[in-house]
Amino acid sequence: MATRIISDPARVWAYVHEQVPVPVVAGMKGLGLERDGELIAGVLYEGYNRVNVWMHVATTPGKKLTMEFIRYCFYYPFVELGCKRVSGSVETSNLAAIRFDEHLGFEREAVLRGAAADGGDVILYVMWRDKCRYLPEQYRESLVG
Repeated sequence: MATRIISDPARVWAYVHEQVPVPVVAGMKGLGLERDGELIAGVLYEGYNRVNVWMHVATTPGKKLTMEFIRYCFYYPFVELGCKRVSGSVETSNLAAIRFDEHLGFEREAVLRGAAADGGDVILYVMWRDKCRYLPEQYRESLVG
């Protein structure tokens, strides 16, 4: 079983967009986990402002992610971009995504009442660089600013 990480924003966007409606944004970065030629996970990054970047994630249910992929998904914004935080949002009706984000270590930061497409709430999540357990200790300290 051949597994590899790919960087292909258009292909990853198409995969993620099937599960999470994310508009195409200029400068969007896309990372995907490919197994035997099939994408099984995708992460899109957008809205980078030197301190924060927004992360949108989709996975194929039942497919196991590699630790290498998870680590790189956080290495990219925190080390390569130098962000202090990564933000994400999840509709409260998406219980699997809530469990996934909280399992990864994202913290609830705010709730947008009535902002979901179904009229429900949206939870805003944050992952702080200094709390990200997927980074080696030397990268958790301030890199920029």
